[in-house]
Amino acid sequence: MLEAGEHATIADLARAEKIGRSYVSRAPGLAFLAPDLVEAILDGRRGEAVTLEALLGGVPVEWGEQAGSSAC
Repeated sequence: MLEAGEHATIADLARAEKIGRSYVSRAPGLAFLAPDLVEAILDGRRGEAVTLEALLGGVPVEWGEQAGSSAC
């Protein structure tokens, strides 16, 4: 929505979606998850410990480091 120009700022997006600005500002990092990690999460191969809250808590930027991350 930001990328498409529907909203000018994270605050605008949060207000439009009726969610917290802090939550919206943490979510873009999920776009940089390693493709194999995304596939494993969607297939249910990463277990119940992998939650949205855990992922929003911080995930390494480097794909190689994501596999060993406690959030993933």
